[in-house]
Amino acid sequence: MATANIGFEEKLWSMADKLRGSMDAAEYKHVALGLLFLKYVSDAFEEKYEALKNEPYADPEDRDEYVAENIFWVPKEARWSHIKDNAKKPEIGQIIDNAMIAIEKENPSLKGVLPKDYARPALDKTRLGEVIDLFSFKVGDEESRSKDVLGRVYEYFLSKFASAEGKNGGEFYTPNSVVRLLVEMIQPFKGRVYDPCCGSGGMFVQSEKFVEEHQGRLGDIAVYGQESNPTTWKLCKMNLAIRGIDGNLGEHHADTFHNDLHKNLKADYILANPPFNISDWGGERLTEDTRWAYGVPPAGNANYAWIQHIVNKLAPSGVAGFVLANGSMSTSTTAEFEIRSKLVNADLVDCIVTLPGQLFYSTQIPVCLWFIAKNKAPKGLRDRRGEILFIDARKMGHMVDRTHRELSAEDIRKITDTYHAWRGQPEAGAYEDMKGFCKAAKLAEVQEHEYILTPGRYVGIEDVEEDSEPFEDKMARLTSELAEQFAKSRQLEEEIRKRLGGIGFEF
Repeated sequence: MATANIGFEEKLWSMADKLRGSMDAAEYKHVALGLLFLKYVSDAFEEKYEALKNEPYADPEDRDEYVAENIFWVPKEARWSHIKDNAKKPEIGQIIDNAMIAIEKENPSLKGVLPKDYARPALDKTRLGEVIDLFSFKVGDEESRSKDVLGRVYEYFLSKFASAEGKNGGEFYTPNSVVRLLVEMIQPFKGRVYDPCCGSGGMFVQSEKFVEEHQGRLGDIAVYGQESNPTTWKLCKMNLAIRGIDGNLGEHHADTFHNDLHKNLKADYILANPPFNISDWGGERLTEDTRWAYGVPPAGNANYAWIQHIVNKLAPSGVAGFVLANGSMSTSTTAEFEIRSKLVNADLVDCIVTLPGQLFYSTQIPVCLWFIAKNKAPKGLRDRRGEILFIDARKMGHMVDRTHRELSAEDIRKITDTYHAWRGQPEAGAYEDMKGFCKAAKLAEVQEHEYILTPGRYVGIEDVEEDSEPFEDKMARLTSELAEQFAKSRQLEEEIRKRLGGIGFEF
């Protein structure tokens, strides 16, 4: 959902944000989203309650009537009418905490998930009462559910919190247009969908939307995820619950590298946005891990550990699409170069897309998308073994505010049609290389380029009569490319020093 076509979500956010006062965005996030969740389950419950009241022989207080329809059972003291009636009381914080505890007690799937610290003295109770009044619109009845009112508000709030939190926000939220692009590229119609670092669950939500939009059956996909941050894990559980998505996120939060909760899973589709360039992922404790089939990733950077974890989790015809920092395409440290060359030679790399900068809340650095395919000659598609598709989408997208860029539906369509045409999907038309945008390269060409996977190396420069790139943009681009080259030369220098040092020639 692009930020441009929003109405009430934006109004609601600006009002809710005013109520935040001096509270930190990271803290307020749980106050606001927890209340929205409470309102949703209460709406859905109360609608069913009213319907049962009008049915002869039906008991509106019969728990089984709700469970049968996947509606959370909400005890009296947790219903919104009760919360709203008490919104102006000084003990409202305790009333909400009790409501959350009661809902968790009655619905085992929510155990340990809901926020329960509304009674803390630091939370302004007058403001809390005002937020309750603000949220007293319908979000969980049938009509609102069919319009995905809460889903839209929840998603909008998540994106706004990510923006307000800046650096840390991106860890739980991947911008909608990037998620859409990943999902549209790999088309998860049927099978197991897995995200090893699922944040607040955006990949799953978008996968379900994709299936619905293409007249598929929601029951045809099964969702598996894992998240190491405890509060983000709870956000994800709530995000899936309000959309009725039945996902297996494990019994608790856990680190995918050190406590894989889905050990035997082989997924048909993997979608992920791993945190970029993590240096303290504990790699030194995992040197013997069976997942490192293509080489041991360096302890100082988790990027290639994520790639190999994803490859390890793919089913024999599985496809993966994930976000990585641009450095992953060209890093020349010994371990990463070795792993990348082996992945290319094993013909696992299907497509690489470079994206423009400023798409993410957490970082201004430009990123790329990797697509991995276990089987490049599946039934019904073209045999593309020995080829990699490179797409340079750095010039795409438009600025939605001073600091953030978004990909439009047309941008997403252009990139996905190119990939689908190259894969041989008849509805996408015939594929052809386009100078400056896309190129299908043979493995031999990639080997000649020393396994560097940066699309700019392959697609060439589009023919332009004159240089229309504004000076500021050109300088920003050139300095970013130069920084990448400097970093590379520093790595090489470091490597040479290390090698010389290893044979007794320190300098």
